[in-house]
Amino acid sequence: MTLLAFAVFGYLLGSVPFAVIVSRAFRLADPRSFGSGNPGATNVLRSGNKLAAALTLVGDAAKGWLAMFIAAKVGAGDTAIGVAGLAAFLGHVFPFTLGFKGGKGVATALGVLLGFSGVLAGIVAGFWLLVVGLSRYSSLAALVAAATAPLTAQLLLGKLEITLVVTVMCAVLIYRHKSNIRKLLDGSEGRIGGRK
Repeated sequence: MTLLAFAVFGYLLGSVPFAVIVSRAFRLADPRSFGSGNPGATNVLRSGNKLAAALTLVGDAAKGWLAMFIAAKVGAGDTAIGVAGLAAFLGHVFPFTLGFKGGKGVATALGVLLGFSGVLAGIVAGFWLLVVGLSRYSSLAALVAAATAPLTAQLLLGKLEITLVVTVMCAVLIYRHKSNIRKLLDGSEGRIGGRK
C-alpha cells in the first residue's frame, strides 16, 4: 500500500507538462505542434527561446528528483524512494495530462539519477555531453547515456534495486527514441544547431 501511494504521488508529479506550461508562459507555440512534436526541452529549444528551453529542462529534471526527495523526507525506504522516482519518470513519458503522450524522458531520468547519487548523475550527464560535443546529435547522446547508466549505477552504488530502477527507466527511454534511431540510421536525424 505504501509503495502504491509513492507510485501514485510520483506519477502525478511527473505528469506536470513543463514544456507546455513554459511555452504558454512565454507565448510560444505548443511544442507538440512543431519539430519532433515532443513536449520536452530539446523541442522547446527549436522555438529559438533558450531560456524557455532551459526552464523546461530544469522543471522536467526537478520532477524526478523532487519525487524522491519528498519520499525520503517522509521516511520512505530505499525501495519506495526508487519507486517514486521511476513513477515520476513514467508520468513524464506517459502523462494523463497530455493524453499519455509525453516527452522522451531524458531530463526526468537525469533527475532520478540525481536522486540516487549526484556522482551517478554527473557521470551519465558527462557521457551525454561528450557525445553531443562530438556528434551534435541530442538523440544519440541520450541513447548512449541510457545504455551506460545501468552498468554505471551498479558499479558505483552496488545496489540491485537501484540498478533495476535505472534499467527499467533506460529501457523505456531507449524505446521512446525508436523514431530517432530510424532517423540516425537513415541519416535524416537533425543535429543541434542544424537547419530547421
